[in-house]
Amino acid sequence: MQIRDWPAAERPREKLVARGAAALSDAELLALFLGSGLRGQDAVTTARGLLAAHGPLRTLLERSPAELAGLPGLGLARACQLNAALELCNRYLAAGLERGEALTDPGAAGRYFAQRLRGHPHEVFAVLFLDTRHRALAFEELFRGTVDGAEVHPREVVRRALAHNAAAAIVGHNHPSGSSEPSAADRAVTARLKQALALVDIRLLDHFVVGDGAPASLAARGWV
Repeated sequence: MQIRDWPAAERPREKLVARGAAALSDAELLALFLGSGLRGQDAVTTARGLLAAHGPLRTLLERSPAELAGLPGLGLARACQLNAALELCNRYLAAGLERGEALTDPGAAGRYFAQRLRGHPHEVFAVLFLDTRHRALAFEELFRGTVDGAEVHPREVVRRALAHNAAAAIVGHNHPSGSSEPSAADRAVTARLKQALALVDIRLLDHFVVGDGAPASLAARGWV
């Protein structure tokens, strides 16, 4: 049975229109990009097979277009569409921080760090510099390491903050292991950064640790 022969409430497009995109499963969302499935399969069945063999969804979408193009049911055109969709998502999340609006939702910053840093095979430490009204000035990846860690130099963070004339900063880094639980070293680096920035009247607002789930906020735990 083809998707057009399914009950209307079960078809991905109709379900999206009636209930919103959040109501769709990963396979149903992916099926909308596929349009059609492999021979003898509908798009949802093909999407489920892709996720089962090459997923979960995040793992699948983090593949390069060339890698995606070689997977069954995709090809270069669909691979490019998926890659473009992911970049649209990245830019959508960044838009609220980059259009000059004040950052009033701490969760938005956490989601931004997660989108920018998640998926790196090595540890990356980044800083979001803010003005006096907590509007984004710049986002910079300052330090890179191995799967075990990145060496963070507070002096360099201060130097870049002064270069941007920043009044505040939010920092974040990823854990390639997938765990977002802050380590003792993460807490120690946070304390050193807060102290170094305070010497030049720049506030450290938060430190996010990015793993597989929701990013961990050290400020929310009272460690900033």
